[in-house]
Amino acid sequence: MPRRLRFPYLPRPGLALAAVILLLFVVAAIRPSLFTGSGPTDGDLLETLQAPGGDHWFGTDQLGRDVFARVVHGARYSLTIGAAATGIGVVIATVWGLAAALGGRFVDALLMRTTDVLLALPPLLLALMVVLITGKGVVGVTLAVAVSAMPGFARVIRGQALVVRRSGYVSAAIGLGVRRWLIAAWHVLPNTLAPLLVFATVTLGISIASASALSYLGLGAQPPTPEWGAMLTEGQDYLGQAWWIAVFPGLLLVVVVLAATVLGRHAQARSDGRVWS
Repeated sequence: MPRRLRFPYLPRPGLALAAVILLLFVVAAIRPSLFTGSGPTDGDLLETLQAPGGDHWFGTDQLGRDVFARVVHGARYSLTIGAAATGIGVVIATVWGLAAALGGRFVDALLMRTTDVLLALPPLLLALMVVLITGKGVVGVTLAVAVSAMPGFARVIRGQALVVRRSGYVSAAIGLGVRRWLIAAWHVLPNTLAPLLVFATVTLGISIASASALSYLGLGAQPPTPEWGAMLTEGQDYLGQAWWIAVFPGLLLVVVVLAATVLGRHAQARSDGRVWS
C-alpha cells in the first residue's frame, strides 16, 4: 500500500482555529473600532434590555449599552491585564530563580522554601491576599495575578539554570574568576529563557481567567469599565430577564482562555519533543 503523505508544516485544524481566535481578540484589543462603531459606555435608556438582534448582535444591557461593543472593548482590558501579569511574573521569577540557582546553598534554600510556601497556597487565595495589600483596581489585580504565577515560573527558571550551571563553559567561566552576575547575564539567562517563555504561554490563559475572576469579585476593574469579569458581575442580576448581558462576556472569556491554553500546550509539546509539526 502506498504510504500516506504527511506535511509537517501544516498546522492541525484545532491549533489553527485557536491561533485565529486569539489573533482576532488581539486585534480587537488594539483596534476595537474595526469591529464596532459604538463606544463601551454609549447608552440609550429607550433601548434597555433588548434581546440580541440585527441592531444589537449581543443585545443591550440595563443602561441601553450595546453588549457587543462592550465585549469588544473589554478585550483590551482582559487581555492586557493577563499579558501584563504574566510578563511581570516572568521578570520577578527570572531574578528569583537565577538568584536561587547561583547564590549558594543558603540563598537557594531560603528562596526555594519561600517558593514552596507560595506554591502551597491556592493561586486565587494568594492573589486575594496580594489585593488586600495593593488595593482594588486594574493595577492591584495585575500585581496579584503576577505574584500568584511567579512561584511556578521561579521553579522552571531555577531548574533550567541549574542544568546550565553544570555545563562546561559555565564551569570554565567560574574557574577564570568571572563574576557571578556576568555569568548569569551572558551564559545562564539566554539558555533558560526558552522553556520559561513556553511555560509563560501556557500560563497566559490562566492569568486572563484569574484576572477576570478577581474582577467578578469586585476587586479589579470597576464599572463602567467594560472588563469581562466586571461585566459578569453586572449581568448576574439580570439572568432571568436578560441572560445575554452575562452569557456573552462569559462565553468569550472561555473561548479566549481555551485558545490561549491550546497554543500554550502545543508550544510545550514542541519544546518537549513530543510533536514535530
